[in-house]
Amino acid sequence: MFDRPLLRFVPRGTKINFMRGRFIGLATSAVLSIASLILFFHPGLTLGLDFRGGIVVEARTQGPADFNAIRAALAAQHVSAAGVQSFGGPDDVLIRLDTPPDSEPDHEARTQAMVDSVRHAIGTLPGAQVLRADAVGASVSKELFRNGMLALGISLLMILAYIWFRFEWEFAVSAVVTLILDLTKAIGFLVITHFEFDLVMVAAILTILGYSTNDKVVVYDRVRENLRKYRTMPLAELIDLSINETLSRTLGTSSTVFLAALPLALFGGASLSGFAWVMLFGIVVGTSSSIFIAAPLLLLMGERRLRRDARPPTRT
Repeated sequence: MFDRPLLRFVPRGTKINFMRGRFIGLATSAVLSIASLILFFHPGLTLGLDFRGGIVVEARTQGPADFNAIRAALAAQHVSAAGVQSFGGPDDVLIRLDTPPDSEPDHEARTQAMVDSVRHAIGTLPGAQVLRADAVGASVSKELFRNGMLALGISLLMILAYIWFRFEWEFAVSAVVTLILDLTKAIGFLVITHFEFDLVMVAAILTILGYSTNDKVVVYDRVRENLRKYRTMPLAELIDLSINETLSRTLGTSSTVFLAALPLALFGGASLSGFAWVMLFGIVVGTSSSIFIAAPLLLLMGERRLRRDARPPTRT
């Protein structure tokens, strides 16, 4: 009774010829990645407080927020150039201010004075309260941005080294090229959705890279096993066989993670929804790229060396 799973996403013995559409998959991925790079330069990412610098104040009002009253209260405290917007519920308000230049000698004092002015302005509104107030200077934001990009670069290098050590260089290069394409698509998604790119999004992208790497290692493990098992099978057929054999597990794992992240995207609020939506996008892209990008790249780079002994079957 318990010798087989109750749910299989694909029937046992499925034989889908994925490699037949490998050029379409690679071309589609290239077009999407190029479009994402264009979006990265124009209009560009919406940088969050961590990377842009500035002051962010989260407040909650009594009942739906009255933005005209909030702006009037800020103006009364001589707080100008403030961006006021709604986030989360109708009573949640986000106030953004630019910090004074770091070069000014009284930078910290002026920044604290601006935060205090916003707090006092919100305090004049009946039932309103400040939930959070954060300030990041321009020099600190540049350092955080540099460290975030460094973390992404190091993670890609470590993944390259790991897969190269565990498999062969064709597997490693195919995986890292695919991960870079996944990364560019995630950046395009951030530009289109206008989610703020901050340290939380860097963590989301690193999580996506780790999940996507695991997905590709599962397929690559089966490819390596089948290379030893079927020594004369053409590499394209062998990769198709390996993908079909792991397809149910791949879809099952992806669906589980997707369903776990979906409630965060829908009900996580402003602080978690962006992270969760990027995760959901990364799960879909990472799963599909393991089949339609990483596998075709492995075929293109390893067809001659990995299958030197492959020969067509003899006719009888």
